[in-house]
Amino acid sequence: MTDPRPITIGAIREARKRLGTSILRTPLIPLDGSQDGHRIFLKLDNLQPTGSFKVRGAGNSILSALERGPVRGVYTTSAGNMAQALAWHARRLGVPCSTIVPDTAPKAKLEGIRRYGAEIVQLPWDQVWDITLRGTYAPLQDRLYVPPFNHPDMIAGNGTCGLEIFEDLPEVDTVFVPIGGGGLIGGVASALRDLAPSVRVIAVEPETATAYSESLRQGRPSQVTRTPSFVDGSGASSVFPEMWERLNGLVSESRVVSLSDTASGIRYLFERHHVVAEGAAGTAVAAARLEDPAPSTAVALVSGGNIDPAKLMTVLSGSVP
Repeated sequence: MTDPRPITIGAIREARKRLGTSILRTPLIPLDGSQDGHRIFLKLDNLQPTGSFKVRGAGNSILSALERGPVRGVYTTSAGNMAQALAWHARRLGVPCSTIVPDTAPKAKLEGIRRYGAEIVQLPWDQVWDITLRGTYAPLQDRLYVPPFNHPDMIAGNGTCGLEIFEDLPEVDTVFVPIGGGGLIGGVASALRDLAPSVRVIAVEPETATAYSESLRQGRPSQVTRTPSFVDGSGASSVFPEMWERLNGLVSESRVVSLSDTASGIRYLFERHHVVAEGAAGTAVAAARLEDPAPSTAVALVSGGNIDPAKLMTVLSGSVP
């Protein structure tokens, strides 16, 4: 069971100290084309070592575990980005690593996992999600399972992103964050709750997997039918009850973005800023650009850039993969 205690700003600052220089303090840049009086900024966590924000939480998790004692190895479940992040940290720390990913995982993410030296176990999405729910996989039970989002160490590590946003843009009033399992938005919202409680933190999902929006509508953790799409790093088929409790009171708004608008967001970033973004990041950018009325000072969290080149070419040609 996940520790239900709130993630404090103290825990987030400890995570930043623990991570040290192993991760980047990523830039916050203005989005080209923002309207007068309404500014949108991009938090470029796609520039992290493995191309996504996941190095924050994965690093804090494995380093915290090693502080408690030696481990024989680590493993995680992932759509691809968490697997790469854990593999990257494990390699630099000399810890054996295995990753369990869906059989639909993008080629670019699989290649990244292999590049960092981790074992790959591919299973159907529902089986990967079930292992995540249970937090164990019998063939790897001698290793430490590192949850991809639903653990205090993971959430505190991700919270360092929210800490940076506030330090670099204290006047921020709205932050758009992709949501899958909830670990990223949980960390960002936890940091801003203590630093700037008036800031709206908005969860963003693709139209193909809207579990959090449906949960908000029903007032309880809910399930939906998830349709596979090129947006593989956000959106989920269900909301973990413990994550629902953790996010309750922190994140009360959501936006659902079409695949077409997501592709437009990715294309806009590439054409205007030469930034490569994956589907999840594209949803946040699209939501920020479409918000009406527009916030005065908003941040779109560009959570990752691990998109298959063929899919990126399709997006840049004006189509939806």
